[in-house]
Parts: sequence; structure tokens; C-alpha cells
Amino acid sequence: MSPPTAILRPATALETVFVEQLPPDALPAFEAAFATVCGTVALFLDESTDLWRVEGVKDQGSGEAELATALSLARLVTGIAAPLGRHATESEGWLARTRSAFPEQAVGRRFVIRGTHLPPGATPGRLLIRLDAGVAFGSGEHGSTRGCLRALERVAHRRPRRIIDVGTGSGILALAAAALLRRGVLATDNDPWAVRVLAENARLNQLHLLVRGVLANGWNARAIRAGAPYDLIFANILARPLCRMARDLAAHLAPGGTVILAGLLASQAPMVLAAHRRQGLVLEAGLAEGAWTTLILRRR
Repeated sequence: MSPPTAILRPATALETVFVEQLPPDALPAFEAAFATVCGTVALFLDESTDLWRVEGVKDQGSGEAELATALSLARLVTGIAAPLGRHATESEGWLARTRSAFPEQAVGRRFVIRGTHLPPGATPGRLLIRLDAGVAFGSGEHGSTRGCLRALERVAHRRPRRIIDVGTGSGILALAAAALLRRGVLATDNDPWAVRVLAENARLNQLHLLVRGVLANGWNARAIRAGAPYDLIFANILARPLCRMARDLAAHLAPGGTVILAGLLASQAPMVLAAHRRQGLVLEAGLAEGAWTTLILRRR
């Protein structure tokens, strides 16, 4: 359910699948299609054409029917008949390239994201979040993730007590909130592997006593209802699921509570904003990171 922060399952034989020449508005549909079967999904911009390449890495031969169905839906929704390409990817070689492409990332004023393949050590004036490049490729690099971390900095002065990260992926947002606010965070995802990776990352950052992972599809889980209402909600997903879940999100938000929404392009922000305004939320700020927009909403 969480898009831009991708997770890699261990595999012995991998392949890369990709589509190219995509306009920005088509990215969410094709990214979501690859996310149904791929352990990691990445986006690449061709600056000479302003068109995008979406690629994913998965076990060779796995999920072929699911991928075909998801891509057919993406083509139907976008009207773009992008052909699927693929090539074999060596596990060890891919991991080496992943690590070389995962340098330390300074985000906003307070955070630095560092892979475990890099030497340990503190960065003065910043909170360090450590992630394994083999299971959390790209964390801190995607515009949606960076926008959410910047939004967290903006609202941290409110000292929210009850916090939830819906569609947590690698758990980077839950970890950042726990580290910055020293509060407990409930982190949910509909992917069992994501919940497992979240737990590993929480232990890695010594935040396992503050961050709790729960397997949940949307808002339908007893643990979510038990912790409501929430003072701060993260939902870094995709535009259309955000619109569908607007009513449930508002129902779990405390009076005066804050919502950070991401996983949407600038062109999709009005649609997502309208869905949440209908639930009584008001826009506080919009943050741009490249082609991506993060919305900060609040209940009066």
C-alpha cells in the first residue's frame, strides 16, 4: 500500500521489469502495478524528454499473471499502451549497485538517512535513521518520503501524542516521528514483509520500544481502532487510495489533529485535497519535492 519507499525480499534469481516513456500523470498507476509483485520499484526521469521510466525488481517468473492484470489496468486508466520490458538481474550485482546508489541523505533540517553499508557515526545537529540498503532501497530519496519528513518538522511543535503511519513500507516515517518526538507510533501495512522489515529497522535504530508494526488493510484493524483518535496521521500511499480512504481517515482523526498525505503528483493534489475537504479538513500547507506534492491538513 505504500508506494515510493520500496522493500526488497531476498531472492536468488532476480529480474528487472520496466516500462518507459511515461508522462508524469501516468506514474502512480504504473508504479502501483509494479508494486503488486515487485520487491522494489524505482522511478527515473529522462531530463531530455521529461518522460519517466518505472522499473521493478522481482523473483524471476513470479507473479506473472498478477503483473499482467495490474499493467492492463494501468494502461486502461492512463490510456498509455506502454510495453513491458525485462532483463535478468544478478542478485549480488544488483545489491552492489543498490548500495552504491544509496548514499547518505540529508533531509530537511533535522534528518539524515544512512545505509548500514556506510560507516557508523553521528551527524552533528541531525537525527540519524539507519536503513539496510538491501531491504529499503531508495528510502529518503523519493520526493514523497522527503516531503513527509519536511512536513513532520513543520508540525513537530504541536507535540502529538497519538501517531499512526498508514502504509508504512520500510517504516522510515514512523521511525523519524518516534526519534524526533519520542512518542509511540503505530505503523501499519497490508504487506506482511513490510511489517517484518519495519520491526528490523526499529531494532536497528533502537526505537523498537516506541514503534509498533501491525498488519492491516487500510483502517480495518482492531489495533487501529483501539488507538484512535490520532493527533498525527501519515499516509504516504497513492492519490486514488487516499481519496477512497478520506472518510475513514477523518473518522480516526482527533479534534485539532494533523494529517500528512503524500504519494501524489502536483496534478493530483486538488483531487486529494477535495476528498478530504469534504470530510471537514482544511489545508495548512503544500510542500513540493520535484514532481511530487505533500499535503499538510488539519481538523479545526
